[in-house]
Amino acid sequence: MRAFLILEDGTVFTGTSIGSTREVVSEIVFNTSMTGYLEVLTDPSYAGQAVVMTYPLIGNYGITPDMESERPWPDGYIVRELSRMPSNFRCEGTIQDFLKKYDIPGICGIDTRALTKILREKGTMNGMITTDEHYDLDVVMPKLRAYTTGNVVDKVTCKEKYVLPGEGYKVALLDVGAKRNIARCLNKRGCEVTVYPARTTAEVILASHPYGIMLSKVPVYPKDCGIIIDEVRKLYESDVPIFAICLGHQLMALAAGGDTHKLKYGHRGGNHPVKDLDTGRVYISAQNHGYVVDTEHLSPDVAVPSFVNVNDGTNEGLKYTGKNIYTVQFHPEASPGPQDSGHLFDMFLEMMGGKCHA
Repeated sequence: MRAFLILEDGTVFTGTSIGSTREVVSEIVFNTSMTGYLEVLTDPSYAGQAVVMTYPLIGNYGITPDMESERPWPDGYIVRELSRMPSNFRCEGTIQDFLKKYDIPGICGIDTRALTKILREKGTMNGMITTDEHYDLDVVMPKLRAYTTGNVVDKVTCKEKYVLPGEGYKVALLDVGAKRNIARCLNKRGCEVTVYPARTTAEVILASHPYGIMLSKVPVYPKDCGIIIDEVRKLYESDVPIFAICLGHQLMALAAGGDTHKLKYGHRGGNHPVKDLDTGRVYISAQNHGYVVDTEHLSPDVAVPSFVNVNDGTNEGLKYTGKNIYTVQFHPEASPGPQDSGHLFDMFLEMMGGKCHA
């Protein structure tokens, strides 16, 4: 069945329908990872977005037990070529059937390189995936312009708290879109990890007397999280060590009086270089975000930059002055992506007063 991807600028790509045949409007973003497509599909950070995979062949090892949450989250999936006969000893099915199972529409057979160049040059934009060959642009365009990702935090967060037992430090993880590997990275270092829903109050978290607090991720417009920011501000004012990534990094900056702004097309993929400003060492990182912290007007009395993006110079990390708080924009938990910066979890243990015993 033919399918169409219609962009907000009027560009139309024609390809073949994969997955569900329902019509969907979403924000179109691209991911430059060469592998790890299942982890991308099950990353809560893609809720409210349709993902373009820039690598030309997707699905060659099928669906494996590498899910980062209970289900896939993107609104749509866009690829150049879909492997319909996967081969891998861990394979449990095909992407085609996986998308159908979760009612996610997709399109293959389009020039994803041309599509990505449009998004890079014009910026991230909304789009529609449809199988309706009689679509009317005059009807479609207002729908595209009106679309917003909305409140995806409440959609992706856990519904109730749960615990990963451990013999070491007690860590509270505030789930605003956490992948499973965030908790696993702490748990394998001996930590007892209690995962809390996004709307949990600071009082409840602090009442559990955690040794440290972890703030997770999801690429929603950070300033829409006003209630959560208020609670993060209370955590900021406590003396508990805090390590935050991605949206957690942005929420902490906003809670401390900083600001954020939207990137033209975001950073999404497993090949983004970031420079440690203390050591000068460059790490290759996994990233997925459309907003960054604006450090231009952030007082050094509040926080100082710790990492910077080598490609565009945007902020990738902050150390908070006079606080036991460290935040990064990229994903040290990877999944997918390089694990170059996994040592930051060891640093978090040291912030809590201990040593890594992974």
